[in-house]
Amino acid sequence: MTIKLIAIGKTDNNELQTLINNYIKRLGFYIKFSIDIIPDLKKSKNLTEEQQKYKEGELILSKTNSSDTIVLLDEKGKLISSMEFSTYLQKHMNSGIKQLTFIIGGPYGFSDEVYKRANGKLSLSKMTFSHQMIRLFFIEQLYRGFTILKNEPYHHR
Repeated sequence: MTIKLIAIGKTDNNELQTLINNYIKRLGFYIKFSIDIIPDLKKSKNLTEEQQKYKEGELILSKTNSSDTIVLLDEKGKLISSMEFSTYLQKHMNSGIKQLTFIIGGPYGFSDEVYKRANGKLSLSKMTFSHQMIRLFFIEQLYRGFTILKNEPYHHR
């Protein structure tokens, strides 16, 4: 199985990007992981929230395959612990799927089309974080999940 993260907009904070790259490198010891960044929409100030979600949704869906298992990182998603997330990852690996794709939406969330295509939704917190921070938090949790599965000490530091 491979894991892919799709996100809208680049990370313009060099310190955050360094941390993200660090965890991506660490993840490479456990699983094939990739991140696909969709550039921010141009002239989005002229669009309504719904129009922006729709256009971003088209771009998001163009980056997925019909065989992908898609999980939205969404404020309305299920809240789970790091231990539960590791079990969640193990179940997906055991299921035989080829690619597990996680998606971070734009500032207004996801279009109806993306919600319809999704196989599930997870929330990382009841709090709201910037899209750049969520990338770091999510990738760190992926790494943590694999260290839990391998019974490595990182989880308890």
